[in-house]
Amino acid sequence: MDPSEELRFGVRGTLLDYVGDPAVDPAARRHVEDGLLVVAGGRVEAYGPADDLLAGLDGPVIDHRGRWVVPGFIDAHVHYPQLEMIASHGEQLLEWLTRYTFPAEERFGEVAHAVAVAAAFLDELLRHGTTTAVVLGSVHRGSAEALFEAARARGMRLVAGQVMMDRNAPPTLCDTPQSAYDDATALIGSWHERPGTRLSYAVTPRFAATSSPEQLRVAGQLRREHPGVFMHTHWAENRDEVAWVERLFPESGSYLRVYDDFGLLGPRAVLAHGIHLAPGDLEVLRESGSAVAHCPSSNLFLGSGLFDLAGMRAAGVPVAVGTDVGAGTSLSLLSTLADAYKVAQLRRALVEGMAGVASMTVDEAFYLATLGGARALGLDEHIGSFEIGKEADFVVLDPRATPLLARRSARAESVEELLFAMMVLGDDRTVAETYVGGRTWEPTEADGTGG
Repeated sequence: MDPSEELRFGVRGTLLDYVGDPAVDPAARRHVEDGLLVVAGGRVEAYGPADDLLAGLDGPVIDHRGRWVVPGFIDAHVHYPQLEMIASHGEQLLEWLTRYTFPAEERFGEVAHAVAVAAAFLDELLRHGTTTAVVLGSVHRGSAEALFEAARARGMRLVAGQVMMDRNAPPTLCDTPQSAYDDATALIGSWHERPGTRLSYAVTPRFAATSSPEQLRVAGQLRREHPGVFMHTHWAENRDEVAWVERLFPESGSYLRVYDDFGLLGPRAVLAHGIHLAPGDLEVLRESGSAVAHCPSSNLFLGSGLFDLAGMRAAGVPVAVGTDVGAGTSLSLLSTLADAYKVAQLRRALVEGMAGVASMTVDEAFYLATLGGARALGLDEHIGSFEIGKEADFVVLDPRATPLLARRSARAESVEELLFAMMVLGDDRTVAETYVGGRTWEPTEADGTGG
């Protein structure tokens, strides 16, 4: 029997988590070189030095000494229908949608295809150490059903929704305001906070340009009728996109205020990208409690621009990190954080007045992918750290996973230096094990659909 199938067990290794924002509290990082994480009933029961806890543990111990045990990574923005179009030759955003995205998503009208891709997609997330994700499906109700069912089978915490899109898209991918309302209502009833699962529904207009005013009103109505559901969309990713939305909604005054006008902002609203801001946007975000998903890999790949992480966080706007596959080029949060560091470095070099601004620290990076992401999504009561009683989602990182990483890690002279090496050189090979709700995840050898 796998030790993680036991009701109570311990994981021994180097423990790392955050109990606050390291940008605000330098003592927010918790690090125990030889630590023990005790898991009982799928939740964290104890955390601390191994010597202090081993004597009181009456269950098995999984020995990961020499490896790092960290909370499961949180991907705040990713498209599962775009899994198989990853690494397509780049265009800019609007051309990308027409050339690659819409044709790929048309296939999700076939339920069997959606089921197969949902299984492969979630297994890839888990392989890369992601245990919670905010995910877009396609405009087809079956795509959302397939994803929720696959997440339920794996015990994952997932926020997902059926895309709403009734204009400026191929007819085969357009719904109507009424069909979007009906489908979302049914999906919310079936899946949102369903007992025995860790699933949440997100009202999901793709972006303002592909939803009519009538459909955005329906999206706001769904938020009002079902308190606690999420809202997930795109915002201010590309200059042409921003100009297009402002032409479509001239009465709103700015792209962000379109969403505000239709009642879509607020806690549990997640807006991906947020690069090209209008005056007053930061105040609207902060006052509404809306979160922004920073997607550095896709922003670089599509040439969209450089996200102002320092400015966003200084303004008090909750920020999480998203891989944004398929424009993002990896499902690895480690690789995505490495790109976020590069974006921060570029802004310092290219933006006037940024020369004296600190770049992203390694503590800020790991915080954003764990507790910071959980806080931005309003899920920090459940995940993001090793506080007692939280769900036992965590990953084991191996600083010797590849020859180059092993060589670099051996020369690290501090915790920060070692973590930075894992972030910059790491990928799915660095993830030795992934635990979901206290159980190890492994793909099945028979069909690769996960265990």
